[in-house]
Amino acid sequence: MTTAIVIVSLVAVYWFLAYHETALHWWVITTTFVVAILFAGQLLSPAAITLISIGALLFLILWGAKPVRLRLISAPLLRQFRKVLPPLSTTEQQALDAGTVWWDGELFSGKPDWRQLLSIPPATLSSEEQAFMDGPLETLCYMINDWKITHEDHDLSIDIWDYMKQQCFFGIIIPKTFGGLEFSAFAHSQIVMKLASRSITAAVTVMVPNSLGPGKLLLHYGTQAQKSRYLPKLATGEEIPCFALTGPKAGSDAGAIPDTGVVCHGTWNGKQTIGVRLNWEKRYITLGPIATIIGLAFKLYDPDHILSEQESRGITVALIPRETPGVEIGERHIPLDIPFQNGPNRGHDVFVPLQQIIGGEEGIGQGWKMLVESLAEGRGISLPSLATGAAKSAARYSGAYARIRRQFNLPIGKFEGIQEALARIAGYTYQVDAARQLTLSGIDLGEKPSVITAIVKYHLTERYRSITNDAMDIQGGSGICLGPSNLTGRTYQAIPISITVEGANILTRSMIIFGQGAIRSHPWVLKEFQAVAEEDQEKALKSFDHALLGHAGYMVANIARSLLLGLTRGRLSKTPAEATIERVYYQRLNWMSAAFALCADASMMTLGGELKRKERLSARLGDLLSELYLSSAVLKRFHDEGRQEDDLPLLHWAMQQSLYKMQQSLRSLFRNLPLRPLAWALRLLAFPTGCPFHEADDGLDSKAARLLLEPSDTRDRLTDGIFITTDNDEPVGQLESALELCVKLDAVEKSIRSAHKKGDLQGATSEEVFQSAHEEKLIDDQQFNELLQLEELRSRVIAVDSFRKY
Repeated sequence: MTTAIVIVSLVAVYWFLAYHETALHWWVITTTFVVAILFAGQLLSPAAITLISIGALLFLILWGAKPVRLRLISAPLLRQFRKVLPPLSTTEQQALDAGTVWWDGELFSGKPDWRQLLSIPPATLSSEEQAFMDGPLETLCYMINDWKITHEDHDLSIDIWDYMKQQCFFGIIIPKTFGGLEFSAFAHSQIVMKLASRSITAAVTVMVPNSLGPGKLLLHYGTQAQKSRYLPKLATGEEIPCFALTGPKAGSDAGAIPDTGVVCHGTWNGKQTIGVRLNWEKRYITLGPIATIIGLAFKLYDPDHILSEQESRGITVALIPRETPGVEIGERHIPLDIPFQNGPNRGHDVFVPLQQIIGGEEGIGQGWKMLVESLAEGRGISLPSLATGAAKSAARYSGAYARIRRQFNLPIGKFEGIQEALARIAGYTYQVDAARQLTLSGIDLGEKPSVITAIVKYHLTERYRSITNDAMDIQGGSGICLGPSNLTGRTYQAIPISITVEGANILTRSMIIFGQGAIRSHPWVLKEFQAVAEEDQEKALKSFDHALLGHAGYMVANIARSLLLGLTRGRLSKTPAEATIERVYYQRLNWMSAAFALCADASMMTLGGELKRKERLSARLGDLLSELYLSSAVLKRFHDEGRQEDDLPLLHWAMQQSLYKMQQSLRSLFRNLPLRPLAWALRLLAFPTGCPFHEADDGLDSKAARLLLEPSDTRDRLTDGIFITTDNDEPVGQLESALELCVKLDAVEKSIRSAHKKGDLQGATSEEVFQSAHEEKLIDDQQFNELLQLEELRSRVIAVDSFRKY
């Protein structure tokens, strides 16, 4: 009995040290005391005490004595690391150096600090930004006719182009000192989101100049002369920019661009000067056909050593005026019939002076760094905003349609099959906007969270795909038939565009999210990489020893956390003091964070550089990290919006879905890890009591779906920021008015149908039945007129467009 108590006590003591990731000296002190107590009290047999003492002595010598640890553990491991770690290319290193580590670092720690998350100020608009939303943005939305843009003009109208230029839509991010609006990332996102709910073409046209392109690059890396020359013209639309990166032979592998620039002497504006002679071929360039200034990425060479002894100078970015001799602007691409300006361009022996290189001579070779740093921020704004606008539109429009459209004498939204789709639309829309807003809060605080922006780019555009597919299923034939009345079809057509650009989604999931996150967001791996790369051997060994010690403690801690939290399903972990209803979700995420950290570490340690080529394993780990971030954002949103009780179905649905996906990602990882004993061990540590998570049940689906079927504060919060009107000449207005009348007259319609079924009312059509009810005094004059109005609106809502000639 005594022996059992001692063993349990020892396990508890060391588990406590591991769980709380205590410093090494506490392990040394504790071990010394344990041995002393065992000897003094003779609590175990002499043989057991001897074995424990030998083990403790070895631990104290190898880990507690730094000179011994450096010589026997750290130095050999450092040599081995240098042999097995895959060398990083220059572009890979610059990608790792780009951006900052933010909340992703907490999720990777295995013990996220929820107080830090909840203390982040929610994204808000300034009074000036709100005035722009209520004024110029609202006006622009009313000016837009997406059907006319697509099928008649094949472009935005001249009036729209002029209005956007006058109101500085192309200068959202440009400082006021250069004539721009200097809006926050959140305001930028709100503008794109609202435009996306009206016209994808308009949204893309506005978002591109304010995202990755000459404006942003000049703002962060341009010389003062370049900023003064170009930014005022970019802000007013006098100059239309495009950014030319992708070409026929370099798409996702942008670092392999074959386009070249050679340093040479040439003539510019009639004067001899040193410059660059460029040859390139690019395609898929948004705004390319109408651009007046081309931001061009190319590889620069100096074979005659005009600037330095270095011949290959690296990827560089320059500004090329459209009218420069040798520039050829190609004809337009047609990206899935979404007619934003997009097309190829080429250059043959185009000469520009060095002053056209962004950043001047100091910008030579810095092009890739500029691109990945800008992408670390911009990727979290543009396409996630467009995706959120599409998601909110689907939630509002499909919910209203499902209430208005009737089959078998019931609104189709009452059928469980439709409710399943509506629940996904509602839950994912809640999650999508939560992730968008949290990411924007970070960007507006000065963060450039490259891993997180990759997460939101991939997952928000994939949610956009899922939501829109469900909306199309609900709309049925009315979603298929394009025309001015179709509010879903155009968004559906545009899905592959957002999936493909700014990093193809397959690449982003399988190579970027965890590929970068494993190094950048991990608390110790990047430090180990830096130590391995350090040329000063003494400094390298000290740095590596520090990182190795920290990494060992981190891994031991996550083993202890994963098992304990798995046994208790997170119930013993800390949560924010103010959390009540949602407390269990914080606890579950603590558990999943520890399990993720452990599995990520184990995968990296056993696979090493091979994990880089095991893309599907990397993708599953990336999925787990992504769901941790998305669910964190959901909890943050619920907190920031005052824990609205009416929003609970959305909270529960989104959280249950994310937890289930985390569980499935882990199970899939365990099934596919090549080292089977490791997979079994991780499975036991992560899920010692089984896999408890499941998708939302039918009852929760029904509750979430019903939130979209009638006007409410929850529905308004969920779809806030998109274009909404009550103008019955607009399809959106017809939906809104019809839904309001549907809800208002629901009880009246039920009583009329009941009376008609009994034979108390006559009539073959709805109008005749209403007339009979009016004559029988079952309804008053107002109700009769409102029923007729509803029937007219219902007919207009369910009608589809047809054309004499196409």
